[in-house]
Amino acid sequence: MSVVLSPYLSFRDNAREAMEFYQTVFGGDLTVSTFRDFHMQEEPSELDKVMHSQLTAPGGITLMAADTPNRMDHTPGGAVTISLSGDDEPTLRGYWDRLSDGANISQQLSQAPWGDWFGQLVDRFGVAWMMDISAQG
Repeated sequence: MSVVLSPYLSFRDNAREAMEFYQTVFGGDLTVSTFRDFHMQEEPSELDKVMHSQLTAPGGITLMAADTPNRMDHTPGGAVTISLSGDDEPTLRGYWDRLSDGANISQQLSQAPWGDWFGQLVDRFGVAWMMDISAQG
C-alpha cells in the first residue's frame, strides 16, 4: 500500500502551455486530455481547454493540471508554493535555471544561513516555487 501527494495546478487558458513548459524543466511523459476528449464541455469555446493533464517525470515528480472553466473563479497561484529539495545539486540547479526563464525571482538561489542553497520564484505561469539544495550533498 502506498500514498502519493501530487500538486494539481489550475490555470485559466494556458494549462497545456504550462505543462509543456514543465516537461522541458523536469523531462518525463506528459498526457493531456481536453474537455472535447471527454465530451464534458458546457461552452463550445471551451472544447480545447485542458480537462486533465499529468506530467510524470524522473525522481518521483508528478504534476497535474487543468484549465478552469470560465464559469468558475480562478485565482492564479493561490496560496500554495511547490517546494523542490534534496542533495542532487546538478539536477536541482538545472530545474532552477529552467524555472527561472520568465520568472519573478523573489530570492535568488544563494547560500542560506543554515548552509543550504535556497531560492524562491514565481514562474511565468504564476506558480510559486521554493528550492532548497542541501549543503550535505
